[in-house]
Amino acid sequence: MSDLRFAPGKVVDPKRAVKYGALRVAEYRFYSMSKWMGAIFAFGLGNPILYLISVGLGIGALVDANTGGQGILGVSYLQFVAPALLASAAIQGVMDEVTFPTMDGFVWDKLFFAINATSVSARQIADGVMIVALGRGLFTCLLYLGVLLAFGAVPFSSVLGLLASSMLAAWGWAAVMLAITARLERDEGYFAIIGRFVIAPMFLFSGTFYPLEQMPIYLQPLGWISPLWHATELGRNLSYGMPVEPTMFFVHIGYLALLGVLGMAFTYPKFAERLSR
Repeated sequence: MSDLRFAPGKVVDPKRAVKYGALRVAEYRFYSMSKWMGAIFAFGLGNPILYLISVGLGIGALVDANTGGQGILGVSYLQFVAPALLASAAIQGVMDEVTFPTMDGFVWDKLFFAINATSVSARQIADGVMIVALGRGLFTCLLYLGVLLAFGAVPFSSVLGLLASSMLAAWGWAAVMLAITARLERDEGYFAIIGRFVIAPMFLFSGTFYPLEQMPIYLQPLGWISPLWHATELGRNLSYGMPVEPTMFFVHIGYLALLGVLGMAFTYPKFAERLSR
């Protein structure tokens, strides 16, 4: 019986729980995500196939035929749009995990407050949300890359580079959106507005379907501030060697990293403030 002595505060080590708090939050959210894994898989695989068939092959055949077989910047249209479509898929994948699930945690079922009532901190909850978002983005990227390779749109040697540039853009965008979502007290159609007036223009005006330089000069700044354009430029350089000035190469990387750092810097205080109410 002497072995059953109870020591208050010793059953669970609170320091251990704090140390791995973000991973615990991520574990819960990955488990929740598994309930609709079929839809995630179907969307992640169906979306690139449909885009590549309709845009890459369909429109690409017309573009290639009207450029005398020269394509865009010396490559086929399919090869030209592939890095942009990959980065776009990564951005869309992470956005799905930092918007509605965050509103759910703060407003609808208030689970973040329950988690924060334990030894898990507000910062760890934010990190957990980001880990899951990046996991979703990575999963989407891997599916997309598999389809791109099957279509011969990107060389196998560029896979790691494309994965890195797309995930860097995904992190930057996810951090910004997480900072914004953490400030929403209720959903009054903000996400629909963001989808129509931010995501759609970003997709169209980031040099996705044609070089940004071919757009009117007054529209080009939309591309300059878009993470999709920076990731696309990096991806095209890494995929088929599109010339990019060394300075601009690091500007693209620095801009995407800056978005991520600033986004998280604005996210942590807001998470702490809301969960302390």
